[in-house]
Amino acid sequence: MTVEDIKEPVKEEMALFEKKFKAAMKSDVALLDKITHYIIKRKGKQLRPLFVFLSAKMLGAVNEGTYIAASLIELLHTATLVHDDVVDDASERRGFLSINALWKNKIAVLVGDFLLSQGLLLTTSKNRIDLLHIVSKAVKAMSEGELLQMEKSRKMDITENIYYKIIEQKTASLVAACCGTGACSVTDDKKIISAMENVGIYVGMAFQIKDDIFDYGFSNDIGKPTGIDIKERKLTLPLIHVMNKVNKKQKRLIINTIKKENQDPKKIKEIVSMVIEEGGISYAENKMHHYKNLALKELENFPESSSKKAFIGLINYSINRKK
Repeated sequence: MTVEDIKEPVKEEMALFEKKFKAAMKSDVALLDKITHYIIKRKGKQLRPLFVFLSAKMLGAVNEGTYIAASLIELLHTATLVHDDVVDDASERRGFLSINALWKNKIAVLVGDFLLSQGLLLTTSKNRIDLLHIVSKAVKAMSEGELLQMEKSRKMDITENIYYKIIEQKTASLVAACCGTGACSVTDDKKIISAMENVGIYVGMAFQIKDDIFDYGFSNDIGKPTGIDIKERKLTLPLIHVMNKVNKKQKRLIINTIKKENQDPKKIKEIVSMVIEEGGISYAENKMHHYKNLALKELENFPESSSKKAFIGLINYSINRKK
């Protein structure tokens, strides 16, 4: 299933969403309007709003609340990305120059603040605090996950369980918010909303593990060079598994390389090769499929429909994508 096939049941809704999202980004300040136009122009595959709309349509009829949910997710997520680029001093995102690279840090931070406030106003003006509550939980978790990863990366003591906690907070919490708000826009049944949040957690976990596998060169078109996680001292599942498997001397060698020689391409290549040879990739792939299957299992309780079929296609796309 291609992304276009997956979008089919909500094609009209996604087209209308684009218009509503542009309106939500509008500002009377010319500079801000120019920057938000730049943000809209470089948008990706729009998987997040797709999760929102498919979740809603699978459970009921898409309504104004669904559009608010999708816009809120995109506004808050875009704000966190703009702020992340400032924190990381990143000059590019998805092959485009970042906001801070074009307009400097101070303007980028203010743009992020503007997007956050637009998200808050969008929900409070329509009295959809329920949607805001779900997304705010995700933003809180994303911040905590980032800080936990920074803390553990310094000490080089990320266990497999801590890794799962980090990716649940940093990545899966937002996918959970997409599925949860989509459900919340069409039903007030807390069990159903919670079940959809669980689906989002499982899909998000599988999605992030796939991303971490990409760092070992299993795609030529992934938008980031191989070994960048090692350069940034991020311990991901393939490497964590191998560090638990090798002897103490080899483990010390890996840690020493990541701490002191993480900018040496030859040394990074050696670690990448070791991870592949010691089965780190196949171990991570098994875990990725485990989380995908948990998501599919959770969906078994919902009635069959074209939207559910597309949602399952979106789950499979999350782990079969090439970038």
